[in-house]
Amino acid sequence: MKLYDCVVKTRDDKDYKLSNLKGKVLLIVNTATGCGFTPQYEAIEKLYKEYHDQGLEVLDFPCNQFGHQAPGSDDQIHEFCTAKYNTTFDQFKKIDVNGENQSDVFKVLKEFNMEDEIHGLKNKLAMKAVKKLSASTKDKYDVQWNFTKYLIDKEGNLVRRLSPIEDPMKLEDTIKELLK
Repeated sequence: MKLYDCVVKTRDDKDYKLSNLKGKVLLIVNTATGCGFTPQYEAIEKLYKEYHDQGLEVLDFPCNQFGHQAPGSDDQIHEFCTAKYNTTFDQFKKIDVNGENQSDVFKVLKEFNMEDEIHGLKNKLAMKAVKKLSASTKDKYDVQWNFTKYLIDKEGNLVRRLSPIEDPMKLEDTIKELLK
């Protein structure tokens, strides 16, 4: 299966074919509203506002697998994000990113066999602690925690995978390059 073969559920439970996004640069993120990384929504929204008109799409997949940090309904999560972080990109239905019920999207992303980019000793140590908390992580390519960021080129290939602890703005230069 390829990324563009995947069909996901919108927040209002409609099928959405990722093939609709061919030719776009995609930032795919598993998120949670009660996570220490939740303020990253600000940077994700900034990237979206700056580059959406040039072809960037953000695919936000709430996930409750890590510390039960996304406990609300899909509508509650959306209301929180729009009210607190002024997000304007769409969110999809809550999903699992690891395990037997994992979303096809994340199954495909993990098949690229790319590990998280982690920069700096402090971040590496912090991610070691995060990994110990992650009960659903079985493989080194599994999603380690909420706010793992996947950057996809216009052909549907994974270009970068940024760890939850890394600032989404570290993707800006690569996004600009991919949009050319």
